[in-house]
Amino acid sequence: MPNTFKIYEDLQGSFNEQQAKTLTRVISNTIIDEANMVTKVEFNALKEIVDNLATAVKELAEAQKRTEARVEELAEAQKRTEARVEELAEAQKRTEVEIKKLTEGLNDLRVQVGGLAMAVGYGIEDKYMPFMKKFALNQYGAIILKVERKNIMYPNGAYDEVNLYLEGEIDGHKVYIIGESKAQPGKKDIDKFSLMLKRLAGYFNADVKGFMLGYNYAPNVEEYLVKKYPNIDFYKTYQIEEIANR
Repeated sequence: MPNTFKIYEDLQGSFNEQQAKTLTRVISNTIIDEANMVTKVEFNALKEIVDNLATAVKELAEAQKRTEARVEELAEAQKRTEARVEELAEAQKRTEVEIKKLTEGLNDLRVQVGGLAMAVGYGIEDKYMPFMKKFALNQYGAIILKVERKNIMYPNGAYDEVNLYLEGEIDGHKVYIIGESKAQPGKKDIDKFSLMLKRLAGYFNADVKGFMLGYNYAPNVEEYLVKKYPNIDFYKTYQIEEIANR
């Protein structure tokens, strides 16, 4: 508040009493009005600052809520992802178990098929071995002295299993006629047989003739034999008796 008494005393020196009182009142009111005006401006500015701050705090609170909601969504998504990963891991384990069972089953099947193929091969040998001497005579002009299934042992300890081993002579010269019997010979069988014939020729140091014997040959296998191995004859099982009985 203004010091009206001090203002009045200052004015008395220059004005009469009535003028000094009037001027003191005017000056005091002006000072009060000015003081009130400044206070209102500052208040309004402060109020604006407070309002803006309140708005910012409200927006921050809303953003916090949205952030918390998003974090919760991400946490739920993480849980679902972890659950899915766990499911996939379990599925992987089950798949591995099934693959192992399947592999074991295939291995057993290979063994069984191999055993069956061997049994069929032995069946072919056993059935047509009695015809081998006449077959070799009519087809190759060979006088056969020995017919058997035989393992040929090499000096290094390795050996070859010969399905049809025919030992004899052609025009007085030593000859070995080697037969390989398969139900349905394939290209790999033929490749292996060709290598065996080379080993036997080196071991016997004599003329070695080879032939394949099977129930059936795929067309591409016949073509393979003709083009790549013209030195290997091939016969279907029914032809053996026909040639032996000429």
